[in-house]
Amino acid sequence: MSLTYTKACHSLTLVINLPIVGKTKLVAVIVIGLAVIAVIAFVIVGLLTPQKAGLKVVTIPSALVFINGDQVGRTPYEGLRQPGEVVVKLIPESFDRPLMPYETKANLVSGVETIITREFDQTEEDSAGVIVTFEKITRGETGLTVVSAPEAAQVLLDSQPRGFTPYKTSSLPPGEHKLTISLEGYSERTFNIRTYQGYVLTAIVKLKALDEDVLAEKKTPETTVKTFVTIEETPTGFLRVRSEPSTLAKEIGQVAPGDRFELLAEDEDTGWYKIEIEGKIIGWISNQYALKEEVEVSIDEAEEVESTESGLVSPTKPAN
Repeated sequence: MSLTYTKACHSLTLVINLPIVGKTKLVAVIVIGLAVIAVIAFVIVGLLTPQKAGLKVVTIPSALVFINGDQVGRTPYEGLRQPGEVVVKLIPESFDRPLMPYETKANLVSGVETIITREFDQTEEDSAGVIVTFEKITRGETGLTVVSAPEAAQVLLDSQPRGFTPYKTSSLPPGEHKLTISLEGYSERTFNIRTYQGYVLTAIVKLKALDEDVLAEKKTPETTVKTFVTIEETPTGFLRVRSEPSTLAKEIGQVAPGDRFELLAEDEDTGWYKIEIEGKIIGWISNQYALKEEVEVSIDEAEEVESTESGLVSPTKPAN
């Protein structure tokens, strides 16, 4: 370091002579400091700036997608947007018949994908679709809300009945789940959802009304005629089932008044009825205390008919 006095300008100049190594270290410290400041600033900006929200739209048939009045593409559509409420309008692309456009509001959540599916038809009643949105909740719970149109549809969560719409729960584990919504007269909707801790997932389900032909087919199932025998009152309060159509044959069971069984056969000589009891015992009962009748039943019901089991009664009573 040196001190120099210049007379002409009457100034005093302080000259500092630093070694070259010292200057390099100073520059390095300054560069490192600026880099640290830049990283901190980047982290702060990242924390203060919310993540983008995802939006996915799938339709049948394809459709033009408008968000807040601006056309952003056609389905299938996937994009990232700023979180917040948006208005989504879908105009189906159809040339053979006019289809009903669709418009809805969706709340886009930071870091979460909102999904809209739509099956277009000529009327709103015949159209169908699902909207899955999320809303942050203050508690660390995992919530699910299911709303349907029409209401009072059955909710199955992971194949287990959970109630009817509108349905709401906050005791749901986060992760993948299967949701099924069904209502008589409407097509069933089954789809997968993913729930997140700290968010309530809302599924808005529009069910499609079944065609009249399909409804008629469901209401008028195939039928067949079955012959049944109903046990009537007896002096002993029960009726013996025997191995052969005779009072001398071995007793293999007993049935009670009011029990009904499908008629398997009828003995031509005695008129006794052959029935099956307890799902495994086949025997004969006297026609004196049994009423035979023909009943029209559906094919499914006929396949599920089961013999009525009777309670135990004392075998010491007189035979009948």
